[in-house]
Amino acid sequence: MYFEKGHLYHIYNQGNNRQRIFFQSRNYHFFLKKFRRGLYPFLDVLAYCLMPNHFHFMVHVKDSDKPQNEFSATIIKNLATLLRSYTRAINIQENRTGSLFRTRTKAKSLTDNESNRYIKGSPPSRNNYAYYCFHYIHRNPVKAKLVKRMEDWEFSSFRDFAGLRNGTFCNKELAFEIVKLTSDNFYDDSYRWIDNSNFDVW
Repeated sequence: MYFEKGHLYHIYNQGNNRQRIFFQSRNYHFFLKKFRRGLYPFLDVLAYCLMPNHFHFMVHVKDSDKPQNEFSATIIKNLATLLRSYTRAINIQENRTGSLFRTRTKAKSLTDNESNRYIKGSPPSRNNYAYYCFHYIHRNPVKAKLVKRMEDWEFSSFRDFAGLRNGTFCNKELAFEIVKLTSDNFYDDSYRWIDNSNFDVW
C-alpha cells in the first residue's frame, strides 16, 4: 500500500472471514469520527460507504511539504491505528477477542492505467476507474439488498451528493470535478449506472 500526493485511491477492507464489523448505529458514526480525526489532514474523502461487514472510501491524497515516502508512511500508520483502535472498542462492546478486519487493507490507485484491468471491457482512461468506483461505492447497499434505493442507506455519502443531507464528511466540490458530475445530474446519473458486473474489487 502506497499513497502518492495528488493521486486518487479506493481504500477498502472487510471483516475477517466476512464477519460483521458494525453492530450498532453508533459504531458507524464512531468509525467515521475516528477516520476524520486521523486521516483528514492527509486525505480528501470523495465518497464512502460503510456496510455491515466492510467499508469503502474513495480519496484524494493532499499535497504536503513532507517527503513523499514519509507522507505515505504517515497515512498508512494512521489508517492502521484507526483499525486497531476501532477493533479494541468493538471487542469491548461485543465481549470478543481477536482480529476484526482482514490483515491487509487494500488501496487501489484510481489514477494508474494499470487499474483499468478492474473494469472489464473498458478502454484505458485516467478517470474511468474513478467514475465507476464512485458509483460502485454508493450502489453497495442496493447490490447487497439492504435497501431498495441508495438514498435509503444512512451510512454512505449518497445522501450528501443528492442534496438530501447537509453532510461535511466529503469534499463534494472536488468529487464532482473529478467524476465529471454536478449536483443537478448526480442523482439521475447514479441510477443510470446499473451494471455492477463490470466492476470487481475483492
